[in-house]
Amino acid sequence: MPSSTELNVRRPDAEPEPHNPVRDDSKLAPTEDLDREPDGVPHSVVGVTALFSVVLAMLVAFMFLTGHRVGQIAAIALAAIAIPTLIASLRKKAERDRDHAHPSR
Repeated sequence: MPSSTELNVRRPDAEPEPHNPVRDDSKLAPTEDLDREPDGVPHSVVGVTALFSVVLAMLVAFMFLTGHRVGQIAAIALAAIAIPTLIASLRKKAERDRDHAHPSR
């Protein structure tokens, strides 16, 4: 039986050091752009949308499930006002933060 030193085992110090590829803008195709966000929507807006949507849904569900008639009416009113406001404000933020110099497709 061969010993552990005779087996083809790599030592950590024998591993090549990884290197990131060098960015060379002259080798990009005319339609290629590494600076843009692929989907065209600022990722901060996606995160804020997810956060506010979950918080709003939890608040409305809590208000609706408390069982009080006033709480249920307030939850419906809050949803009717907050959802369009949230959509409008995030649409403005997305348009403001969108990269117009490097638009997506």
